[in-house]
Amino acid sequence: MQVDRRFSGIDRLFGSAGAECIKRAHVAVVGVGGVGSWAVESLARSGVAQLTLIDFDQVAESNINRQLHAIESSIGQAKVVAMRDRVHSFYPECQVHVFEHFVETNNWPMILPPDVSAVIDACDQISAKVMLAAWARQNSACTFVSVGAAGGKRHAHFVNIADLADVTHDPLLAKVRYQLRKEHAAPREAKKMSITCVYSRENVMQPDASCASQNDGSLNCHGFGSLVSVTATFGHCAAGTILNQLVLRQTKIR
Repeated sequence: MQVDRRFSGIDRLFGSAGAECIKRAHVAVVGVGGVGSWAVESLARSGVAQLTLIDFDQVAESNINRQLHAIESSIGQAKVVAMRDRVHSFYPECQVHVFEHFVETNNWPMILPPDVSAVIDACDQISAKVMLAAWARQNSACTFVSVGAAGGKRHAHFVNIADLADVTHDPLLAKVRYQLRKEHAAPREAKKMSITCVYSRENVMQPDASCASQNDGSLNCHGFGSLVSVTATFGHCAAGTILNQLVLRQTKIR
């Protein structure tokens, strides 16, 4: 199988120079779960030849409803390893670096390979998201996308992309925005914060009471409910934003 045949659709869409820019990119995805797994899939199927996956979690049965790598045979496996194996099943030449770590102040950005050209923040820890966004604001040469909360959302068509200053209906990103302004001197009022975000304009739905009353002790009904059509859309939008911005930057440079 020829690489050109597999990714010829990318060539036709972006042109040979744009497709080559995508192939040369090295994209890191922080958080390889319900959103991040789909983002990784999109990047790899678009020809990105080098990926770094960062997540400390393992695949659980409760992940099957929304996470791409969650299948019966992968339960208990590290998510980054399961996702690496999936990528290699259709793109064996792709270099996939895996780090079984949580992103924290004591390992970021040291954990990040020096040649990374883009980062997707698909984690759900506020402290980590604030740290990553603050880092991205100081490192504008690296394309960055922060993903909001996909839990408690039913309708994929409400997913949107905007600067963090303009994000609505997302309590997680609202907290990130507040902390950036409070602790990292991010601009206030209507000024742009230079953090591209994927979020949903749909109101968050609280967990259904009938599920809570039948809690079996697993993670299935803890926190907000989730739907794969929404989590996958978040991941695809994050990856698509990265791909388009990488090509756009290359065009501007030239």
